[in-house]
Amino acid sequence: MMKVNLTQRIWLSFILLVFLVGLTVTIIYPISIKGTLTEETYRMIEQEQARMANPFSDYFTPPQSELDFIERREAERSIGHLFLFNDLTTLRGEPVPPDNVLKEMVSKAVNQTEERARHELTYNNATLFYVITRIESGDEEAYQISYMWDTYRDLMVNRLWERLVYLFVIASLLSLLPAIWLKRYLRHPLRVLGNHFEQIAKRNWQEPFHWEGDDDFQKLSDQFESMRQNLIRYDNSQKTFIQHASHELKTPIMVVKTYAQSVKDGILPKKDLEQTMNVIIEEADRMEHRVKDMLYFTKLGTMENETINIEETLFGHLAFKIEERFRMQREDVTFIIEGADVRLKVDLEHMEVLLENLVENAMRYARDTIWISAKEKEKKVEIRVMNNGGSIEPEDLPYLFNPFHKGNKGQFGLGLAIVKRICELHHGDYEVNNVTDGVEFLITFPK
Repeated sequence: MMKVNLTQRIWLSFILLVFLVGLTVTIIYPISIKGTLTEETYRMIEQEQARMANPFSDYFTPPQSELDFIERREAERSIGHLFLFNDLTTLRGEPVPPDNVLKEMVSKAVNQTEERARHELTYNNATLFYVITRIESGDEEAYQISYMWDTYRDLMVNRLWERLVYLFVIASLLSLLPAIWLKRYLRHPLRVLGNHFEQIAKRNWQEPFHWEGDDDFQKLSDQFESMRQNLIRYDNSQKTFIQHASHELKTPIMVVKTYAQSVKDGILPKKDLEQTMNVIIEEADRMEHRVKDMLYFTKLGTMENETINIEETLFGHLAFKIEERFRMQREDVTFIIEGADVRLKVDLEHMEVLLENLVENAMRYARDTIWISAKEKEKKVEIRVMNNGGSIEPEDLPYLFNPFHKGNKGQFGLGLAIVKRICELHHGDYEVNNVTDGVEFLITFPK
């Protein structure tokens, strides 16, 4: 396929349009104008026939302009008249040279039943138009035959065709001006937009872009600006992610390295070797947990809503499993599970991770009780995880679900960000509120 740029597309479209208009006019115009002028020929014959019979007849229309007068005069010169009397045996008027033409006219007159009738015949590749009118002449019938060859019609067709071609050429030349203007009108904003795309390709996306003027280009510029803002946010979040990840992994790596080197040198930082090795294992577990969170958060970020595996399950099946997993971490905390028979249609793996992160977060703040509940409400299912710990500072509430935002007892800052992404994948909502004697996390999913 031939590749063309915008300028070439505009010119090709313009040329194609002119060609189609010219082709249409070339095919349709002669057919249309010939039919119109044929009708006009008959009308002139009838008017001239009426004028000759009675100059004051209402049927006759006087010329309305000088041009009309000139064309009428030329037409009158082309019209001939014949009269048939005495039982159609006497012929008066202008002679018609060809005998077979005269015979056909007489034959049409003999068989005519109407007062006036239009006829045409072909002779030597030429067309003769004639009108036969029955008139009263004493006690006998008489016929007036007025005729005109197609020379006049063809002359008018050629004359109008020449004028049309002349106007078409002028119109085509004048249409070059809007074509040139259209080319410049379209290319300028696209060139500006292309320059901004080139800057973005070089990761230089600090310069904003907004186009004032045409609504379509303004909408395009707004979409470009929205893309630029998203790229900036993505770049910032990527940098933040790397900074936080390196910072969070740096400490346990340093501890493991220091303790391992101490053991190698025969020095035990703790009382004995077992306690020293326990510290190394704990720090390794912390690194493993954080790496898993980072990988899972990255995985959720690349998933689409259509890729999750929706299954039906009972809320209690997940809630009791989470309770069993965390019960031994704090034996002083009581778990209260409500709505165990509520049915959910969710991705089981994601929902388990969501509840695990919410309960793990509640475990760090709860004094002695954690509530895990589900409730059907209209077309939604509400899941609550509440603890009776201290309240969250109001200025922290809007940012708790942001990646790497940690509370005063937070660990890595990805747990609630993972909760947020899972809610988005399930078309759900999430919120956190300070309630009487505690904090409540509310998750809402379509039923």
